[in-house]
Amino acid sequence: MNRMHRAVVLFAAAALAFSACRKPTPVKGVELDVKFGEATLTDNLITDVTYTWKTGDDFVPMDRDYNVFVHFWHNSNMIVQDDHVPDVPTSKWTKGNTYVVKRRLFIPEFIDVFDPMFKGEETLRMTVGFANPFDRTGNGQKEVLVRKLKVVPPPPNTPEVIYESGWYDKEVNRDSPLKEWRWTAKEGKCVIDNPHRDAVLVIRGAALVEAITDQKISFLINDLPLDQFVAEAGLFDKTYAIKKEMLGDKDEFTLTIAVDKPFIPAKAIPDSKDERELGIQVSLVYFR
Repeated sequence: MNRMHRAVVLFAAAALAFSACRKPTPVKGVELDVKFGEATLTDNLITDVTYTWKTGDDFVPMDRDYNVFVHFWHNSNMIVQDDHVPDVPTSKWTKGNTYVVKRRLFIPEFIDVFDPMFKGEETLRMTVGFANPFDRTGNGQKEVLVRKLKVVPPPPNTPEVIYESGWYDKEVNRDSPLKEWRWTAKEGKCVIDNPHRDAVLVIRGAALVEAITDQKISFLINDLPLDQFVAEAGLFDKTYAIKKEMLGDKDEFTLTIAVDKPFIPAKAIPDSKDERELGIQVSLVYFR
């Protein structure tokens, strides 16, 4: 299996070449520097991002706590959104200080390598600024930084994740915390290319705690236990450093996501007519 078998390209970790084009900041006395954990950006990539805010002597204190909006645009489509609240509320920012926020974001698969117009790279436009969380007019944003980022496809040997059995079709709800996900049955299996090296596995998802409590979630690689936990808060985001020895000698390995207590929404949730036997929601299985 390789990237050429995919219809669209996912977010992986590799090369960042960017041309920066900054607009004058409309927020007096504030400068922002953004650094990515990868030297090269690709799609199908998880990367750490550091936002470093600096206030100058001409900084005018803010009268409220603003959120930070971070949007990545491919043409007219927003494909990544990393809106967040600064660790230090903006109403407490003072002159001559530095405020650092570290985040992790996922660039989804968006490059179409089969497009005849594709020239080997795509450009994302990143916009960052402040947003008033109480503004409902749509005009409450103050742009601080605009930058163009060059994004390339992942390397040809990037492992591919195949949702083999025990999975339902993808569902999308932009108003939900996960945005999009697949439900597992009691047990969902993925077949993944074996890179024969150490790698990183990230699994994001949610347990429907309002329907079932104390549901144990298990992750296994080649039927060997990797982790078992209860997602008491519902949402979970797990990262594992996987040693190559755990993957075995074959060209593929199996990742199993299982629950001890599946549920049927029609029996567990008032007014639900969903008769499927469900396990958990999984929004991302990332292996690189």
